[in-house]
Amino acid sequence: MNNIPKINLERVLIVGGGFAGLKLALELDHDKYQVVLIDKNNYHQFQPLFYQVATAGLEPSAISFPFRKIFHKVKNFHFRMAKALKIVANENKVNTDIGDIAYDHLVLAMGADTNYFGNKEIEATTMPMKTTSEALYIRNTIIQNYENAVNCKDDNEQDVLLDIVVVGGGPTGVEVSGALAEMKTHILPKDYPEIDFTKMQIYLIDGSDRLLSGMSPDSSQKAKEYLEKLGVIIKQNDYVADFKDKKVVLKSGASISSNNVIWAAGIIPNIIEGLDAEKYNKGKRLIVDKQNKVTGYKNIYALGDNASMEDDANPRGHAQVAGVAQQQAMNLAYNLNNGTSRPFKYNDKGSMATIGRNLAVVELPFLKLQGIIAWFIWMFVHLMLILGVKNRLLIFINWAWSYLTFDQSLRLLIKPVNRKIDK
Repeated sequence: MNNIPKINLERVLIVGGGFAGLKLALELDHDKYQVVLIDKNNYHQFQPLFYQVATAGLEPSAISFPFRKIFHKVKNFHFRMAKALKIVANENKVNTDIGDIAYDHLVLAMGADTNYFGNKEIEATTMPMKTTSEALYIRNTIIQNYENAVNCKDDNEQDVLLDIVVVGGGPTGVEVSGALAEMKTHILPKDYPEIDFTKMQIYLIDGSDRLLSGMSPDSSQKAKEYLEKLGVIIKQNDYVADFKDKKVVLKSGASISSNNVIWAAGIIPNIIEGLDAEKYNKGKRLIVDKQNKVTGYKNIYALGDNASMEDDANPRGHAQVAGVAQQQAMNLAYNLNNGTSRPFKYNDKGSMATIGRNLAVVELPFLKLQGIIAWFIWMFVHLMLILGVKNRLLIFINWAWSYLTFDQSLRLLIKPVNRKIDK
């Protein structure tokens, strides 16, 4: 059914085209291996800029890259848009929704999804931001609410439509909160002059005692100061217990009325059936050795968010960030290409987060920066990580236009339409 040709090369089957899967597919020796990549989407998504799609700063196409275009000139490569259902390890195959796919080496790089910590009601009512389509949904929802607010005669109901609650104080939560605050100040009042946006409130809820807990206390404090300067109301050491009837209820007993709740509070690895339960740690990550091989299997590997390489320095595995995923992919490609067993060693190149115009925090191995210089470094690094010259140019133009004009031009409310066609 999948129509993948059989050739006289070992086949590496990669499940997932995120940072790890894409990097591995590009780095493998295509004279030595037939590489098959499967993903439920036909494009790679640049996750660090999802928040800019959600806040109308970029179009989805600017951060989404078709796999088939990326691999135009790569031989012995095949992409199939498919969903992996189950691993049959004793037969070296994976059941998918387009049929069984055999492998000689299997690499699991399925990434992670939003973690709701078991709260099904919150999962059903809040807005996650782990895919391009989810970011676009947030954009549409917020714009629709503001269109409704224009016609709302009840002040309390209008406040519910205007106010936004962001849950989670990591990079995603901090960055989307800052972007929304800048929209409130510079853009929305021009689009909706009938609305008094001084009444609009943006809340950031975080369960820990400081934002950006993966960075230094100095950077965390500076990020908090920047957000408060932009008008964001920060509530720390508190959790969202419930959200229904347009009301966010916190563990502390406080409540916030809002129709817009963005959930960025955590991630959980995507999993696939077929592997022994004891191969996973408590965080649902597969336990791997220093070569990213899943314990107990000779030819199954896990990368990035799906892998937990545990040692004294990383008792719960490495951080679930793009840098780890890409470096693990490069090390695995090196080992497969050369028949070696080089152990993985993470080279931490630093971390960064942007809060708003001229406001960012950057931590490099040799230097910590804050403010406008950090902001320019953040922009340069992310621009260089984007695939394709055309996409880089489009993003640069959008950023430059927004910076010079205090405006954005992508606030279109585009909704998909389901049309039934009788045949």
